[in-house]
Amino acid sequence: MPMAFGDRLASVFDASGRLCLGIDPHAHLLASWGLPDTADGAREFGLRAVNAAAASVGIVKPQVAFFERFGSAGYAALESVLSAARAASLLIIADVKRGEIGSSMLGYASAWLTPGSPLEADAVTLNPYLGVGALIETFETAQRNHKGAFVLAATSNPEATVLQKSAAPDGRSVASSVVANVGAWNAQNAVGARASIGIVAGATLDLNVFGIDTTTAPDPVLPVLAPGFGFQGARVENASSIFGRLSPGVIVSESRSILSAGPVDIARAAAQRATEVRESFV
Repeated sequence: MPMAFGDRLASVFDASGRLCLGIDPHAHLLASWGLPDTADGAREFGLRAVNAAAASVGIVKPQVAFFERFGSAGYAALESVLSAARAASLLIIADVKRGEIGSSMLGYASAWLTPGSPLEADAVTLNPYLGVGALIETFETAQRNHKGAFVLAATSNPEATVLQKSAAPDGRSVASSVVANVGAWNAQNAVGARASIGIVAGATLDLNVFGIDTTTAPDPVLPVLAPGFGFQGARVENASSIFGRLSPGVIVSESRSILSAGPVDIARAAAQRATEVRESFV
């Protein structure tokens, strides 16, 4: 029987560590790699990143927007990258940030979380602006297909601060409410000690200021996709103080700090960073 996403994530942590390599074919990165700013360039960039990750990193996170900007050709390129990542047995988090209601959200869930889909990933990022409750059927789809999801809770962009710190009707911050709702769903539906539905929380933030409790260990263990390390300035050796008792579920997400090494040195840069991250979580 296939393993639940939370269990697969734990296996990746044990085998390869917690580093997640973002695959973000920015125009300037394509240029620095000597690649055209086209769908073909994005495909080549993505395939090289997958090859680099396969040697030392267990998780990749394609940023769908940088493929989508090329239209249907960009999606074809993304399908090639996803296929290569699956073939390399990498855990794939599709950074899609979808958030809808009803049949529209189920359409997104079918596209990204259905085995055999051309866009099949192991997990997706989700936007809860229409309410965490609107994502429940997506959580159920993920659980049924042994997939995962990460719901935006506290993000580093300054425009989000007012909303995410605002008080919900129960007095909790919006960010805290998102975490609580995800945690409640996991408590009722998770299989085993590790949940498959997690949150996104920026490593450059003081999460306690956002109302997110880092002093209590979630049960089951909550996956936490944590951007902000590397290029954005958060230091991985400070992860335990940033995330406290959320640390067991933390995924260290880095993109530009590794991708900027270029096509020749990316494998070396990824391997070195994977070692540094692993040593920081011993």
